[in-house]
Amino acid sequence: MNRHCGRVPVRRTTALAGLVSALFAMACQTQAQFLTSKQDAALQTAERRGQFELNCPDAKAEVLSSEVVQPALQGPVVAGIQRAEFTIGVVGCGQRTTYVVACPEGGEGCFAMDSGAFRRGN
Repeated sequence: MNRHCGRVPVRRTTALAGLVSALFAMACQTQAQFLTSKQDAALQTAERRGQFELNCPDAKAEVLSSEVVQPALQGPVVAGIQRAEFTIGVVGCGQRTTYVVACPEGGEGCFAMDSGAFRRGN
């Protein structure tokens, strides 16, 4: 008879507890903390794009607004990724432009979209 049947070795239990704790900590992050954690990367992304598009190495970026966007798909089988979205203005060399910058949760980078893509025609 196997005396270990139904018991989980201590090493696996400890590893599982650590994983559950890490996931719980990530889930407890507030939206404000999530936005704060992504803001510097978003600013840097928009500033670099603005410097290139405006042909102005001195252009500077500033956050105009921010929000956490929930995934469009959420369910037991399929789940999208939450993201921080920032509207960022870039000004320099007598020019200005605006970008929407998205930073996915769990990712290290952000991407800047031309805000004109979101404008509706008159």
